[in-house]
Amino acid sequence: MLTERQKRVLRLIVERYIKDPTPVGSKAISKILNCSSATIRNEMGNLEELGLLEKTHTSSGRVPSESGYRYYVDNLMEAKKMNAQDMLKLQIVFSNKQLALSDVITKSLQVISDMTNYTTVVLGSTSHENLLKKIEVIAIDDESIAVIIVTNHGHVEHKTMKLRDVSLKEVEKTVSLINNLIAGTPIDEVNIKLEYEIKPIIGKYVKQHEQLYNAFYNVFNDFTSQNVNVVGKNKFLEQPEFSSNIEKVKNVFNKLEDRDILQSIEEDDDNNIKVYIGNENNIDSDITVIKTKFTTGKDNGTIAIIGPKRMEYDRVVSMLEYIKENIEG
Repeated sequence: MLTERQKRVLRLIVERYIKDPTPVGSKAISKILNCSSATIRNEMGNLEELGLLEKTHTSSGRVPSESGYRYYVDNLMEAKKMNAQDMLKLQIVFSNKQLALSDVITKSLQVISDMTNYTTVVLGSTSHENLLKKIEVIAIDDESIAVIIVTNHGHVEHKTMKLRDVSLKEVEKTVSLINNLIAGTPIDEVNIKLEYEIKPIIGKYVKQHEQLYNAFYNVFNDFTSQNVNVVGKNKFLEQPEFSSNIEKVKNVFNKLEDRDILQSIEEDDDNNIKVYIGNENNIDSDITVIKTKFTTGKDNGTIAIIGPKRMEYDRVVSMLEYIKENIEG
């Protein structure tokens, strides 16, 4: 059990270190708390013995340990309202009624990534839960066609397909084949059905069958790949604790490209905002993952913000709360 002064010391050290990743000395804290440096050094020593602070090799100051961050998040962090500038940037995205929900989520996470210099991830509802209801096509110009994919949950996805020397009539024949033969198939199984049910017979009905088969295969492949979307991966290069360690950056990048690792972010059923610090996540011991699930009438998924352990926890939590409320509202 920490004393009130120890709580104030720990909180000040965590929040100062978040803003400036240099070890915090007793002098800076003593001025704020109006205590002697000796008193603060004693309290810092106690916090170190409790495993909440750590010494570094290069300074006599202290930095938060993983347990220190956890204690701060669970006991000391205060709810923080979003500032007007952050809120305005996100309001612009959510007020754009022309955007599909998936685009709103992606764009809002791009805004957050730019504002915070953290990486953001969105994991959509699993493709197996969405069945193909139908596809439609609209000609944009002589070589471009918009493909509209509609699922049984009402999810609509637009993709642009580039074709050369293919008539709209041939495209419509292909669409008719797909709708007649594989409507009702889980989205993540559509390409298997394309290969084994459409490919063997498409040549009998469609002249430019090879180009059209490949084009539709790629459209559905892109659609299912959107189940995981990482925004701002390179933001780790802007973090001091990572920018000087290329091997660590490579390791994090590799983890962020591993779909199995990313999809494991959404495994628990808790819809509250969850914070996984250091070894609590399966990406890297020097990062934090803050995530929440969202549910609408048609979609569900997980949004996460990934950054260094000295993340602005209160600011990130308020941003995720805002996004979740606007998605579900």
